[in-house]
Amino acid sequence: MDLEQQIKEIMPSVIDWRRTMHQHPEVSFEEHWTSQYIEEELRKIGNIEISRPTPTSVLGIIKGKKPGKKIGLRADIDALPIHEERDDLEFKSKEDGVMHACGHDGHASILLGAAKVLADNTESLYGEIYLIFQHAEELPPGGAQEMVATGLFDDLDFIYGQHLFSTIPLGKIGIKKGPVTSNSDTFELVIKGKGGHAAMPENSIDPVIVGTQIVNQFQTIVSRITSPLDSVVISTTKFHAGSAKNIIPDTAVLEGSVRTIQEETRELVKEKMEKAVASICASYDCDYEFDFQYGYSAVVNNEEMTEKVIDMATKAFGDKVFEYPLGMGGEDFSAFSRVIPGTYAFIGAMNADKGFDYPHHHPKFGLDEDSFIDGVKMMVHVALEMAK
Repeated sequence: MDLEQQIKEIMPSVIDWRRTMHQHPEVSFEEHWTSQYIEEELRKIGNIEISRPTPTSVLGIIKGKKPGKKIGLRADIDALPIHEERDDLEFKSKEDGVMHACGHDGHASILLGAAKVLADNTESLYGEIYLIFQHAEELPPGGAQEMVATGLFDDLDFIYGQHLFSTIPLGKIGIKKGPVTSNSDTFELVIKGKGGHAAMPENSIDPVIVGTQIVNQFQTIVSRITSPLDSVVISTTKFHAGSAKNIIPDTAVLEGSVRTIQEETRELVKEKMEKAVASICASYDCDYEFDFQYGYSAVVNNEEMTEKVIDMATKAFGDKVFEYPLGMGGEDFSAFSRVIPGTYAFIGAMNADKGFDYPHHHPKFGLDEDSFIDGVKMMVHVALEMAK
């Protein structure tokens, strides 16, 4: 039986795995049922060495009969604290307030499918294939960081990850050399003013006025301090102060997101944000607490290895392959790709006719399962070709 036929024949199992996991979603660091289910399915496949690097992750290793490289295939497995609003799905989440709103159930089932095909072809398989079922992608500091810290992946020659995307049309495969996601950091700021009567502001230190000055100053970091050729986004997403119309509050709390691509820009933005807060608060004689929190680093695809993946994908999929544009989302695959040459790709799973065009993290999010065969095919081909 040829490889294409084997992949087609495994697809009913892939869909079944996905729907089972979709009904039993678990949030980050709590994927106990999910990881146990994946381990049991890997044992049914057979010919795979299985371990548990962390309490809620799974690692399977398939050893080829031919000498070659060590290649990692990574899939994330956690869900989100969102209540699913897809009554049209017969496999809707059974967990109130939790759903696979980012497609990780699809990622895990695709990797299980690739595992089955590869485990059945060890005679023609080179090297060793690491099947990495990673926990907690959705919650910083993330599961990838924990897995990398085990040292189990230090001698991998290459690692590949992919994401099913509801905003990319079905059948398309996006791959890009260089940066593909951003550094995704956050900040928290507490401005400590002096409350008082709204009619007598001269007796107060208004933290709302201070906060608005800071919000505006943050935007000048983007427009006047960093290069217009560099991608930077500072979004103040929370501004809370006050309890009544006629009272100037004591404090204001601001929180938000900071997205950059280059590491030096990341540090520059942090420095300038801290200086802006300090100088503005000093000018109003108020105290503050500012906390810049590092999140996931940018995923940067290895130029040489990604070129090989693009060539391989183009041979397998033809003009379905396109250059995926740089995005400002975050992905903890970067914990792997910062220490191992890696490629991260995007699989189109949007189909508006079926109602699968809602964005990720939306309560009506969904995926066209016809996209899963592309995901399995990509992982199988990467394993077979990159391990030589």
